[in-house]
Amino acid sequence: MKAERVALTQGYVLHQRAWRETSRIVEVWTREHGRLGLVARGVRRPKSPFRSLLQPFTPLLLSWSQRGELGNLTGLEAAAAPVSLQGRALMAGFYMNELLLRLLPRQDAHPGLYDWYTATLAKLSGSRQPAPALRIFEKHLLSAVGYGLILTHAGADGAPVKPESSYRYDLDSGPQPVTAKLAAGMLISGRALLALHHEALDDAEDLKAVKRLLRTALERHLDGKALKTSGVMRAMARTT
Repeated sequence: MKAERVALTQGYVLHQRAWRETSRIVEVWTREHGRLGLVARGVRRPKSPFRSLLQPFTPLLLSWSQRGELGNLTGLEAAAAPVSLQGRALMAGFYMNELLLRLLPRQDAHPGLYDWYTATLAKLSGSRQPAPALRIFEKHLLSAVGYGLILTHAGADGAPVKPESSYRYDLDSGPQPVTAKLAAGMLISGRALLALHHEALDDAEDLKAVKRLLRTALERHLDGKALKTSGVMRAMARTT
């Protein structure tokens, strides 16, 4: 099998782990080729030219060759300065990376979602309130992997969602009008659903409501396995 060679394509490091004595296996996410596992040979040596660049939240230009499941990193350049994240914003960035690792299959490109990731990192930089940007990213992530939420119409007849009405949200069929017969689903206001649709999460109550909805939707596709970063973020919220 002839090796595929890719030169200088946009990407980010999502995660990395030690491999053998001097190398690392690096999980990267690229705009045009999706998520990949690359072997960065010798990168743990002090004089490796790649060592300082293989960091999360740094826009990169990556080159590699690939014949099997893992490729070999052959070139690396910084495409721009690293995005500066601190505190909650830093954990929010790691949370996004963990979501991508868990929900995106390898070699499945999502250029639009990649652009949202880049834009969300920019919003998180210097932000003390990462929650609105994270909720919007979660919405786009679910849509990209085929589990987009229905936010603008409700019920079997597809009637427009009304901001003053309340709905029970069913993950299979979307928002349903509240009736005595319908007991299943999560109660949520039409205002919150429309706020998420328009990506205008300025109201604290709407933000709480869409967080519950998005968390429930994501948990369904995470096979019941908790995200490590979620626990850290909850602990930080309790102490600040």
